[in-house]
Amino acid sequence: MVEEISKFHTVRGYQLLSQNKNLLTSAMEDYLEMIYRNSLVEGYMRVNTLSELLNVAAPSATKMVQKLSKLGLLDYKKYGIIFLTENGREIGKFLLERHNTIQEFLNNLGVSEDILTETELIEHYVSLTTLSKIGLFNKFLINNPEICRKLSEFIKLNSEHT
Repeated sequence: MVEEISKFHTVRGYQLLSQNKNLLTSAMEDYLEMIYRNSLVEGYMRVNTLSELLNVAAPSATKMVQKLSKLGLLDYKKYGIIFLTENGREIGKFLLERHNTIQEFLNNLGVSEDILTETELIEHYVSLTTLSKIGLFNKFLINNPEICRKLSEFIKLNSEHT
């Protein structure tokens, strides 16, 4: 099982997420994922940038950043920049990898319309076991392009008749 877990994130990241699962809402996860995404590019995040990226008001973003900071996931000073703590980075990495795994799966199924919305709806409710199986399925398709092609053809043929 550890091999499957490590494909998606560090074991430590999953442990941290599990510990915080009762504390982290779907919205908190979305904020943490976005901060992690931006930190990969810029190394930090600003509240105004975060509010723009998530399409929320700056005061709402500030409140959420303060909550995440109290949980020890962010370093944030009022009107300052946001940095992820080690725990925040681990969980953020897991959240982004979970998002990418679900999105790749939906893409493999031929979902194109509203794929980001669909991904957002699924990612907060998928279990680690299911996520692991989805990741293995994605990997299987990458390693077997002929099956991926046949699946795409099958979906296309059957979608036209429904």
